[in-house]
Amino acid sequence: MEAIVLAGGSGTRFWPLSRRRRPKQLLALDSEQSLLRATVSRLAPFIESSSVWVCTTRELAAAVREELPEVPAAQILEEPAGRNTSAAIGWTVQSMPPELRAGAVAVLPADHRIADAEVFRGALEVAEGVCLQSDRVVTLGIAPRWPETGYGYLQLGKVLDTESQLREVVRFTEKPDEATAQRFVESGDYLWNAGIFIFRGQRMLELLGRFQPEIAAGLATVEQEPERLTEIYPQLPSISIDFAVMEKIDDLVTIPIDCGWSDLGSWAALQEVLEGDEAGNVTRGRVLTIDSQDNLIFAEEGSVAAVGVSDMVIVRTGDTVLVVPRRRAQEVRRLVSLLEEQELEELL
Repeated sequence: MEAIVLAGGSGTRFWPLSRRRRPKQLLALDSEQSLLRATVSRLAPFIESSSVWVCTTRELAAAVREELPEVPAAQILEEPAGRNTSAAIGWTVQSMPPELRAGAVAVLPADHRIADAEVFRGALEVAEGVCLQSDRVVTLGIAPRWPETGYGYLQLGKVLDTESQLREVVRFTEKPDEATAQRFVESGDYLWNAGIFIFRGQRMLELLGRFQPEIAAGLATVEQEPERLTEIYPQLPSISIDFAVMEKIDDLVTIPIDCGWSDLGSWAALQEVLEGDEAGNVTRGRVLTIDSQDNLIFAEEGSVAAVGVSDMVIVRTGDTVLVVPRRRAQEVRRLVSLLEEQELEELL
């Protein structure tokens, strides 16, 4: 099996620690390893580094190569422009030799947390067998813990294999509104889509050709004329693989998996997976608290002291201090947009 690691994201919700030149996937947020390093490490021994492909940006390519020296340099692909996951996946699969395209390929975000790597590898092995035997696309599903509106949902159909609990997916719904998400969770018939897909490489190229012909045609031209990559790639439609393909196919299947998964989508999500003190404070660096509860406080440089503070995210870097209520942690990306509007490049 080949693995495609998508490592081109900007991680704006983890500003100010996450910056353009050192985004979320290159940070060590939940361990001593960066999220990217951990993503590749947990694949072994099922998938060795020689079978890992990384799709990232030209700006991040050098940092990615430094982080992953064992991955062949030719398998770290540099997008000339970010065009979302459909183009990234299609281009990376197309870059593989034909014999590898014929086999199983797993797509993995570079910035997720998985606590139980052994369970995760076991699910990949089952998924490999399914896609090679049936040519179906497999996704890994997570039992929802709350009505999250930022994830896709998989409506479960009949059980296809009792041992692995492989299930048909009746419907793929991407990012529902809050009322719909609540209904999904209460029904017990839905899983979160973890954004981890397994398929035969050639099948994915065929699906892109059927549902996204403009992307497929552009990538076909790049394959024939690689020198035109910088010209053609930025013109490809920007659409996620979820909207482009997964919502449209009728043979999607899922493997429910309990592996301690989190997409670490915000500072608040990070707080949920890290161990806190007796008052529920999660701290990193030089932090002092008095009468403060349930805070996430990061001091990358210097010190942070808090008195009588609750349910806050406080992050100090060398040039910036972020203070935001935990319930509004997702809105940090709005600050990043404001910095872009005001052209404060030194803070991005």
